[in-house]
Amino acid sequence: MHTPIQSPAAAPAEPAGSASPAGPTPAEPASASAPAAGRDPPVAQATATTRPPAPTPGASGFNLALVLILATVALDAIGIGLIAPVLPQLLDAFGVRAHLALHAGALTALYALMQFVCAPALGALSDRYGRRPVLLCSLFGSALDYLLMACAPWLSLLYLGRAIAGVSGASGSVAGAYIADISDDSQRARRYGWLGASFGLGLVAGPVIGGLLGAVWLRAPFLAAAALATLNFALAWLALPEPRRTRGPAPQRARPSLRELAPWHSLRELGRLPDLAPLLWLYLAMQLAGQVPGTLWAIYGHDRFVWNPTAVGLSLAAFGIVHSLFQAFATGRISDRFGPSRTLLGGVISDVLGYLAFAFARSVATLAPGLLLAAGGGIGGPALLAMSSERTDDARQGALQGVLASLASLAAVIGPLLFGAIYVAGAGHWDGWVWVVGAALYLPCVPALRKLLRGSANASAAPADTAPTRAAAGG
Repeated sequence: MHTPIQSPAAAPAEPAGSASPAGPTPAEPASASAPAAGRDPPVAQATATTRPPAPTPGASGFNLALVLILATVALDAIGIGLIAPVLPQLLDAFGVRAHLALHAGALTALYALMQFVCAPALGALSDRYGRRPVLLCSLFGSALDYLLMACAPWLSLLYLGRAIAGVSGASGSVAGAYIADISDDSQRARRYGWLGASFGLGLVAGPVIGGLLGAVWLRAPFLAAAALATLNFALAWLALPEPRRTRGPAPQRARPSLRELAPWHSLRELGRLPDLAPLLWLYLAMQLAGQVPGTLWAIYGHDRFVWNPTAVGLSLAAFGIVHSLFQAFATGRISDRFGPSRTLLGGVISDVLGYLAFAFARSVATLAPGLLLAAGGGIGGPALLAMSSERTDDARQGALQGVLASLASLAAVIGPLLFGAIYVAGAGHWDGWVWVVGAALYLPCVPALRKLLRGSANASAAPADTAPTRAAAGG
């Protein structure tokens, strides 16, 4: 299972082996230090040497930027989750009880569709104009959107608000690019894990707070979401700096045309990169598989275990917390030890085993290992993001994150329809088919995984093969 994309105050400290502000930058030659055993080195020497030098701000400024971007993502996720518990009641207040499910589905699909269309555009614009201005515009739009939904007297304005929320919610692509800008290759897997954990914990806390506020007043969660978005904007405006890496190449790029801002343009351009294309397909499969529990967990729990809403909510909260803990604390350590490729493979295997456990579980005792395995699968997403970032030049980090966010949104549109139909078709015979199908989505990605692991092994062997030559040349 996967959360859509990690609390900053509790963010782990940088390990002793990580690059410090006073330490070497990613632009140093590969011969400056030997790669750690078992760890994936950079894909190509040319990629490492053509990147501009990393910034070297003081430790306080560097850590402040990281904490602020994680706080921004967490607060944004809380704002999204706040409105979920009261949306059905709000629709009912508009007098659409007879078509409640239709409107709820339409609003959800509209949000995902706007993210699919706009995430690549925001990422590309951040490559051209900088991360900070695009992020500020997005946060300001979120605050206005939630305020609009809090005061909307007509259903049409609620739809308009969800459309605006989809546009402004696409800022996750800019946050991902920001992480890439302020991190070297050895730090990205760990920090993308923190990013995913911040978002996941926000999604867990949001519905709880929204449910409590909704019991006081139906529109109170929307006002709370507007307040959080305003706080997000204030934090970014006052203290979030523009990452230095974007100040070099970005102004030299031509102003993007409307055609270049289309979601398929960046996908086509990045998909032509041979080292990146397999990761994009794997990411799409991962996001599609994550739609199975997101769509059917409540129905599955009721049909298989006769759970009530409280049991469903507690199970989802427990999973979200454990999943976020894996991302925040396990991803970086596993990636440091085994490399991003093997970490990604471990996440996929854990996810597949977890889904198969869900398919055959007959009691809560047999379900618990599946939940732990599926939560452990969360290490795969940050490792994949780190590998994708390594394979993309600095001038297109925003475009990359936009494409990834767009693929996730596409999965959010297709997945619920696909898996809902599969569950209905198989429920009369066996209600576990949908989990088997979710696990089988990774089968077409096996060649891509083998290629990634083979490339990692070859790259790891290269320094060892050249070591005697270097020694002879030096002696």
